[in-house]
Amino acid sequence: MGETDVTTDATAPWLIVGLGNPGPEYAMNRHNVGFMVADLLAGRIGGKFKRAGKAQAQVIEGRIGPPGPANRRVILAKPMSYMNLSGGPVTALRDFYKVPTGNIVAVHDELDIDYGVLRLKLGGGDNGHNGLKSMTKAMGADYHRVRFGIGRPPGRMQVADFVLKDFASAERKELDYFVDRAADAVEAVVIEGLERAQGTYNS
Repeated sequence: MGETDVTTDATAPWLIVGLGNPGPEYAMNRHNVGFMVADLLAGRIGGKFKRAGKAQAQVIEGRIGPPGPANRRVILAKPMSYMNLSGGPVTALRDFYKVPTGNIVAVHDELDIDYGVLRLKLGGGDNGHNGLKSMTKAMGADYHRVRFGIGRPPGRMQVADFVLKDFASAERKELDYFVDRAADAVEAVVIEGLERAQGTYNS
């Protein structure tokens, strides 16, 4: 698959997965920015997350996009399995809702991108991200990613400590704006396709 490939089945649903860790102690961690974007999208859809049966995830079903051919059915999900086991719940949701792997969008933090910068892609490696590693092991790599830059840890801080810390106070001043932009990017991938979305958001 090339990086700008998208599914040709316009009737198939999309599965949008925000990656993070469940529990209030993780809520504002850098590693939970996927959950933040999912929560914002939930508000736009106008629904509340509910437990998804045996899938160990919270989901909302809805639609995004303007009326007409561009309107898309979406399942918005937050795995409740902890980050490094995300693949199980995502695969269960994919199978239950009959979502092509190419119609899955994972929203996640990315260490090798500056804070707030977005990069959209299809497929590729996991770059050490445990959520992506678990998803790719479970179902292959041919799903979309909305990568939210968090930058590298300062000094000698370990990566594991950095991603499980809350965003710094200076970062929080712009966090709402960046999360909003990431939600816009997710919608653009689903409605307009990857190539057009990349042209807008791969800043």
